[in-house]
Amino acid sequence: MDKPVKFFSGSVSKELAENIASSFGTVLGSHEIIEFSDGEIEPSFDETVRGAEVFLIQSTMPPAENLIELLLMIDAAKRASAYSINAVIPYFGYARQDKKGKPRVPIAAKLTANLLSAAGVNRVITMDLHADQIQGFFEVPVDHLYASTLFIPYIKSLNLSNLIIASPDMGGSKRANTYATFLNSEVVICYKHRDKANEISKMMIIGDVKNKDVVIIDDMVDTAGTLTKAADLMIKNGANSVRAICTHGLFSANAYDRIEHSKLEEIVITDTIPKEHKSNKVKELSVADLFASTIKSGLNNKSISDNFIC
Repeated sequence: MDKPVKFFSGSVSKELAENIASSFGTVLGSHEIIEFSDGEIEPSFDETVRGAEVFLIQSTMPPAENLIELLLMIDAAKRASAYSINAVIPYFGYARQDKKGKPRVPIAAKLTANLLSAAGVNRVITMDLHADQIQGFFEVPVDHLYASTLFIPYIKSLNLSNLIIASPDMGGSKRANTYATFLNSEVVICYKHRDKANEISKMMIIGDVKNKDVVIIDDMVDTAGTLTKAADLMIKNGANSVRAICTHGLFSANAYDRIEHSKLEEIVITDTIPKEHKSNKVKELSVADLFASTIKSGLNNKSISDNFIC
């Protein structure tokens, strides 16, 4: 007998989870989150998950309660005798802390992977990790999806005759080069120096952007400080236009104000993080079909390579 497949959503990813389930051809399972007066939460499944392939959908951006909720749902499913527990994490939080950049700091990405494994997860499905090596932090299989599957067709649809791909920093050069190779484009890189987190003290462009239509590629946009400074600098250096392609839209602090007052024509993101956007320059593409297709392939023991463009 085929094992039943059940989808459940955490509190912050319900809309995306509903779209993933719909694309898969089902609906979300019934569950509730009980909240005690002190803020402690208790997830509770309202239907049996015994012997089922369970998919728990939740992005884990701050506050930390989002991660805790996912961990508790995993534990509840394990204790309810689910056959397999799959954590679908469209945005994997704490991924920026993937190594020790200075003494006496944590490697939060590894700790998060350990917590998920300890809770009882059997597989993780996520998208555009901040660093590819985070996949190696897990002792369970990781299906790492790439938003380039959505972004490449979008960039092509713009029909930019003088396209050039840009990386906002040295660390993103590999990602930018992958896009550029596929699009038969050149690459420029922004060199930036930070005196402290989220504050750039110096930036310069490595490469020529004169008379070019620049597309900046990054895995996330947080305060938008890097993107907006880079866009303004590129226009100052003769670029025809600048737009940004970023998978995860955190938009913290005064990010929207920076975007509105910058030279960016638009910033294209996915719906991995739920937001009510406060700028008309922001355009959102949905990852629901891509996740649903990956889940179907996994359940049918088929390769997911066809879901990758680059």
